[in-house]
Amino acid sequence: MELGAQTGIPATTLAGKRVLLVISGGIAAYKSLELIRRLRERGCVVRCVLTQSGAQFVTPLSVSALSHERVYSDIFSLTDEAEMGHLRLSQEADLVVVAPATANILAKMAQGIADDLASTVLLATDKPVLVAPAMNHRMWTNDATAANVKAIEARGVRRIGPNEGSLAEDESGIGRMAEPMEIVHAIEDYFGARAPLAGRRALVTSGPTYEAIDPVRFIGNRSSGKQGHAIAAALARLGAATTLVAGPTSQADPAGVTTVHIESARQMLEACLAALPADVAVCAAAVSDWRADETAAQKLKKNGKGAPDLKLTENPDILKSLANAGNRRPALVIGFAAETQKVVANAKAKLKKKGCDWILANDVAPATGTFGGEENTIHLVRAEGVEDWPTMSKDGVAETLAGRIADALGRGE
Repeated sequence: MELGAQTGIPATTLAGKRVLLVISGGIAAYKSLELIRRLRERGCVVRCVLTQSGAQFVTPLSVSALSHERVYSDIFSLTDEAEMGHLRLSQEADLVVVAPATANILAKMAQGIADDLASTVLLATDKPVLVAPAMNHRMWTNDATAANVKAIEARGVRRIGPNEGSLAEDESGIGRMAEPMEIVHAIEDYFGARAPLAGRRALVTSGPTYEAIDPVRFIGNRSSGKQGHAIAAALARLGAATTLVAGPTSQADPAGVTTVHIESARQMLEACLAALPADVAVCAAAVSDWRADETAAQKLKKNGKGAPDLKLTENPDILKSLANAGNRRPALVIGFAAETQKVVANAKAKLKKKGCDWILANDVAPATGTFGGEENTIHLVRAEGVEDWPTMSKDGVAETLAGRIADALGRGE
């Protein structure tokens, strides 16, 4: 199934809106082709300015074929200027989007340099501008780039990303361009075209739980919280009043989300029950199954008599508790099944055992790099069958799931 059909967002949300897309030179330029396609699916009119360096990564022919519009690149083209002058390009747009926005074009925008068509259009425009930065992480964290971004944001330029993840030349860090669907949603948010979960309440759990053994040690797991935090952010972007119950993680609190920080499974359950009623609950946290029966008041020390005898007690089942919450049960209860073998089979068993509506099964064996990584491969398990999603970024999984939730709640499931 095509992912665009999975978002649950009507294709007319941007109908008639005119976007001028500036494609500058960077390896992320290939994503601009997908961005054009997704905008066109939603009825958006997309005109494109392709810089000379951008044309090293994508061809004018491919951009034109997807946009169904002439591609503009040369400020000194008499034909282009006669048919569509550089001033008209921005004047006839509702929004100017720069994706990818390289360090070079951000610097030009900050300094008011106009030495090619793209920079001239950006200097001349009186329309709102959205940039999606993309560059090496060292360039993004350079003081010069930080100053340039601060300068253009002070003038009202909007920004989405960059994300953290794999970069060119086998490097990783912050500098990866936002995914096309993230940019689409930012554009929809700007036009106020998208809030299918307005008036709905969402509850999301994320990260690990830590179960204390003594004041220093704990039982925990390797969950980073990236997937759960991304889901909370995606639901909030669709208009849901979202509460995120987060275990210990280095992830920043998502914008527009009420975040409750906890450590233990019992604290997480208490916070979840306090967040009810909710229309949807997504249990993405990796909750510790057991805790120490007793927590030592002082740090346990070696005494030459061997390891201490830890007695473990089973933790409360948060997913099952929410799925069986009686008249406070969310209309849609969704869990994750993090497995290292028999992924789908174990997820089917979990769906039945917990009494929830959906299970998102994923393989978290060390070889997959899912825990702490940037990508995830999901199998959506429901009573009516299993749907295998392609490998996506965790942000992409979050956006797809949020769209599915909006669609399901809209149908009254």
